[in-house]
Amino acid sequence: MSLGELGLGDLGGTTVLLLALAALAAGFVDAVVGGGGLVQLPALVIGLPGASPVQLLATNKLSSFCGTTISSATYYRRVRPDPRTFLPLMAFAFAGSLGGAFVATLIPRSAFDPIVLVVLVVVGAYVLLKPSVGDVTALRFSGGRHLWATGLLGLAVGFYDGAMGPGTGSFFVFGLVGLLGYNFLEASAKARLANWATNLASLVVFVPMGAVLWELGLLMAVLNVVGGYVGARVAVARGARFVRIFFLVVVAAFVVRIGGDVVGLWGG
Repeated sequence: MSLGELGLGDLGGTTVLLLALAALAAGFVDAVVGGGGLVQLPALVIGLPGASPVQLLATNKLSSFCGTTISSATYYRRVRPDPRTFLPLMAFAFAGSLGGAFVATLIPRSAFDPIVLVVLVVVGAYVLLKPSVGDVTALRFSGGRHLWATGLLGLAVGFYDGAMGPGTGSFFVFGLVGLLGYNFLEASAKARLANWATNLASLVVFVPMGAVLWELGLLMAVLNVVGGYVGARVAVARGARFVRIFFLVVVAAFVVRIGGDVVGLWGG
């Protein structure tokens, strides 16, 4: 389905440029700590007022999928994450995202924002008040318990990504740090691989529906790939401390943005 068929072929050059820059920034943020969707999706909403919600979500997923592909490959080559963790994490995340995408239309949007806001505040406070968390890897589970904890994390966050999505990568990072005991750099590497799986699962649902705006989606994908590649290399070069600080900055930005939505919802 092309932009022209949707009557969106008259997009101005400024709009296309801003969407491209949003995709570039989203790719960088996503590669470091996740959450690029909170940069890219609002830009699509503003830039394409004539598109349907499912078209916006599907186009966002196409761009994000391409970005997570390159950042995942970069992390894998440079960090070498343990496949005993990231493979089950990816499998359960894929399954959870499929389920979430199918039930997304049954869950009211208004039910999500307050919950996400509370979780983000708790996550940010935990990381801020425990400066040592995520500095080094100190696994909290072993053997079967580690596998079960990994699977439950993948299933829960994957389902959330399929149904809603904002901050998915950050939730993966925090779960891997706070629940499983990985350092921030290793957690980011595994989170990218899991987020790649959830993006793929969403596209499995959205592409057959004909919901992707391919022309714009592919253009944004190119910029998202560039941002993802740069973000992954910067994170690997700067290490776990940089990722932790960047994580706190991004979580704070999420709290402000989603908090504004919740206040507006309650005020209305």
